[in-house]
Amino acid sequence: MSADRDVCIGAGNCVMTLGSVFDQDDDGVVVVLQPQPDGVDPELLQRAVVMCPAGAITVTTT
Repeated sequence: MSADRDVCIGAGNCVMTLGSVFDQDDDGVVVVLQPQPDGVDPELLQRAVVMCPAGAITVTTT
């Protein structure tokens, strides 16, 4: 998983949805805390992706 910090607009929806995986820096820009979030509910992860108004979050499967 990755987040494009250049695209992020700081809405914080990802943090509100899945605060164990995402945070925001002092400027409100997304920070990925767990690039490979083991044990995280995949539905919540998908919700965080969909709720991002800037489309800054990308989840890849291996």
